[in-house]
Amino acid sequence: MPMSEPLPLIISVDDHVVEPPNVWQDRLPSKYADIGPRIVRAPMGEITFIGGKLTVKPGSQGNPADWWYYEDLKRPLLRVDSAVGVPRDEVTMRGVTYEDMRPGSYEVKPRLEDMDTNHIEAALCFPTFPRFCGQTFTEAKDKELALLCVQAYNDWMVDEWCGDSGGRLIPLCLVPLWDAEMAAAEVRRNADRGVRAVCFSEIPPFLGLPSVHDPAHYWDPFFRACAESGTIVNMHIGSSSKMPSTSADAPPAVGSTLTHTNATYSLVDFLFSGVFVRIPELKVAYSEGQIGWIPYILERADRVWEDNRGWGGVADIVPEKPSSYFKDHVWGCFFDDAHGLRSVDEIGEDNITYESDYPHSDSTWPRTRQIAEEQMADLTDAQRRKIVRGNAIKLFALDLPA
Repeated sequence: MPMSEPLPLIISVDDHVVEPPNVWQDRLPSKYADIGPRIVRAPMGEITFIGGKLTVKPGSQGNPADWWYYEDLKRPLLRVDSAVGVPRDEVTMRGVTYEDMRPGSYEVKPRLEDMDTNHIEAALCFPTFPRFCGQTFTEAKDKELALLCVQAYNDWMVDEWCGDSGGRLIPLCLVPLWDAEMAAAEVRRNADRGVRAVCFSEIPPFLGLPSVHDPAHYWDPFFRACAESGTIVNMHIGSSSKMPSTSADAPPAVGSTLTHTNATYSLVDFLFSGVFVRIPELKVAYSEGQIGWIPYILERADRVWEDNRGWGGVADIVPEKPSSYFKDHVWGCFFDDAHGLRSVDEIGEDNITYESDYPHSDSTWPRTRQIAEEQMADLTDAQRRKIVRGNAIKLFALDLPA
């Protein structure tokens, strides 16, 4: 049906920020100046991308790039970190400097201007150097420094990135995943200053951490802190540091096509874990996971629960059909998913949010509005309002008109 009203301003619940060079240098104690995260300009060396794993090394004769140095880690800024405005065929794994990137990738004012161009009112941004749920600090050797790095990032996120945006950039914070009690404390510290979103891993065991099935309920202190403070647990594809692929020699395009599968695995984990039963106020969101797969996986989970719960290990911890927990606990997020939009009635119009993925190579910028109008043409005006902004406002308790 044709739109009877213009598409409302969009709230993107999955964009990204490339951290400016000063984030940690301005906030860590001076004794960490030579070991904490800092930018070093150096030539690029060999780059390999095998089985979904990227390996890069500094060189002596390659093009110059800006590198994050931290403990023994050396990680360059890459073209794929800031790909908007670049012809598709030029988006590669080559190293870049800040000057090579679109300024909106790392500066607030240009970001807001690019959001205006894209019909976006507000955006929630995932990190780059820390990785999607802070894996960089989880893997670090010095956990005292790692905790300071997590807190420094959160202070920058709240005070500068979001604080200078007039409410248009939505704070999304990290936690020290290596300690669930400390993670809970960091959730509460940030909730006290208005933060309602935190990063988490889709599949924690891939990071060497307990799963959501842990019999000792390792994650419950963190989940309870989120539930009690109204903080949403956000899981971005790749937040398990293991992108799906079929073989070591498969090209990156294979993994990119399959990225939704990690979200699929994670949703099934949560539905069968009993977490939503123990902590009924907990809410989770799958970022960049797309939505077209959701109806089938809910149907399949219910069938397994009905037929196999006697031996499937869930009879005592999941008393109702798994799909019954979806509506009150889970939100999907998508961009450019025409198939998923044909399934809105099956998924539930109240559980779908929208994104632009700026400034990544998948980003729909600057055509996010046009794509939304084309793909949502058969939805009602009320459904469009919910999907492009209303659900995000309600989920993250944003002070914006729905």
